[in-house]
Amino acid sequence: MTDEAKAKVEAGVLLVERWILACLRNRVFFSLDELNAAIKPLLEKLNNRPFKKINSSRKELFETLDKPCLQPLPQQAYEYAEWVKVRVAPNIHIRVCDHFYSVPYTLVKKQLEARITARVVEVFYKGKRVASHRRSFVKNGYTTVKVHMPRRHQEYADWSPERLMRWAEKSGPSTKTVISRVLDSRPYPQQSYNTCFGIMRLGKNYGENRLEAACARALAIDACNYRSIESILKKNLDKQHLPATPPTAKMINHSNTRKPEYFH
Repeated sequence: MTDEAKAKVEAGVLLVERWILACLRNRVFFSLDELNAAIKPLLEKLNNRPFKKINSSRKELFETLDKPCLQPLPQQAYEYAEWVKVRVAPNIHIRVCDHFYSVPYTLVKKQLEARITARVVEVFYKGKRVASHRRSFVKNGYTTVKVHMPRRHQEYADWSPERLMRWAEKSGPSTKTVISRVLDSRPYPQQSYNTCFGIMRLGKNYGENRLEAACARALAIDACNYRSIESILKKNLDKQHLPATPPTAKMINHSNTRKPEYFH
């Protein structure tokens, strides 16, 4: 604001103090409505008061100069928003306020801008909106739009943990146990879907019988992950006999031995 403009604003404030506030200085008001009712006639009187050097008043100038230039108010109220820069992860999601939102897969590894409001998360790339989601406050949750995924992944969009378990059960009990452990390994099952789908592809490539044997070995060595199962299949370890589980030592029953109750 220039000094000249600042001076005009201060002069206007001074005018209101003299013609309105000064007139009300000795009155006591008990509500905002009561105060506004007292200000209204004084404000109208001030605006209708003619200028000394111009044959007009503030109200007349407003009606002829300002009012014709006014535009309608926005249909929607102003909504506070924050902007943050984000980068797209390989799983086509960005992280915004501890929640993950999908964007088109062609933007993987690109830096985008997210506009965050209380209701919506909008994502922009080079000034163009590429995604919009209803904001979620589920910590570490995922919001995914099917069309954002590559075509080869869209066929898996309708999967659920229950459907994955039904598929694994057809392959065998060991496969079912592995998939169950994979799903339980992350706070949200959707975060482990890629691993489950990878294991499914191994079943297609090597056959369900070999996958079941590989999962049994993975359980025996406590390596229930995609890379370990893939390695077992590539090295044909699934065709080898599992190492025998060492027998559990039997407790010796002797008069000189003490049972656990003795130490309590």
